[in-house]
Amino acid sequence: MSDSKLAGQFLDAAIGLLERVRDEESGNIAAAGAAIADTVAAGGRLFAFGAGHSSLAAQDVVYRAGGLALMNLLAVPGTLGVDVMPATLGSALERVDGLAGAVLDSSPARAGDLLVIISLSGRNALPVEMARDARALGLTVVGVTSVAYADATRSRHSSGGFLRDHCDIVLDSKIAIGDAELTAEGIEAPFAPASTVVTSALMQAMMAAAAERLVERGIEPPLLRSGNVDGGHEWNGRVMTEYADRIFYRQ
Repeated sequence: MSDSKLAGQFLDAAIGLLERVRDEESGNIAAAGAAIADTVAAGGRLFAFGAGHSSLAAQDVVYRAGGLALMNLLAVPGTLGVDVMPATLGSALERVDGLAGAVLDSSPARAGDLLVIISLSGRNALPVEMARDARALGLTVVGVTSVAYADATRSRHSSGGFLRDHCDIVLDSKIAIGDAELTAEGIEAPFAPASTVVTSALMQAMMAAAAERLVERGIEPPLLRSGNVDGGHEWNGRVMTEYADRIFYRQ
C-alpha cells in the first residue's frame, strides 16, 4: 500500500506550525515558565482551563507523568468535551455571560495563584470573562490562543474584547481561522485541524521552562513520575503528600 499524500501534508503542516511557535513564541514561553516558577516558589497554586477541544490541552498538563504535580484543572461542568450530551451544549455554554465568575467564586483559586486559559478563538464569553475575573481576583493569567481570530473576527463578549486582552502573558498558537490545515479536490470542507498538537506542545514547553527556572532557583520541581515504572507510585505519593495543600484533583 502506498503512503498517504494527505497524511504527509498534515504532518508537514503541523511540523511547520511547531517550528513557528518555537521560533516566534520563545520569549512568551519563557515568560510563562518564569511566571509559573514564581507562583510555585511563592506557595501559589496552578490551574488550567479550556472549553471544548481546548480542554484537551488543559487536561494534558494535569496529573500526568512528567508533569508538574501542582497543576490543577479548573473545570466548568458541561464544557470539558464531547462526553456531554448533547455535545453541542458545551459550545452554547461558552457563550453564557456570568458563568466564569460563578465558577471562580466556587473554586479554590485565590490571589497569588496562576491560571492558564486555553481558547483557540478567544472570542467567546467564557474564556474572556474567566481571564478578566481571574485577574481581578489577583491571579496571574496566561492565555494560549490564536491571535489571528482577534485580528479578523468579532468578539462574542459584550465588551468586544478577546482572551488576549485580559492576560498577563499571551502565547500565540499561530493556528489559522477555521483550524483546518488541508483542502483537497473532492472534499468540500477544509479538514485536518492542528490546534491540539500545537497547543499541547506550547503547554509542555511552558512546563519545561518552568522546571528550568525552578532548578535555577535551587527548587526541586514537583514533578510526577509514571506509575508504570518501578518506584513511580512511591515517588508520586511523596510529592503529593508534600504539596497536598496545593493539589485539588485528589479531593
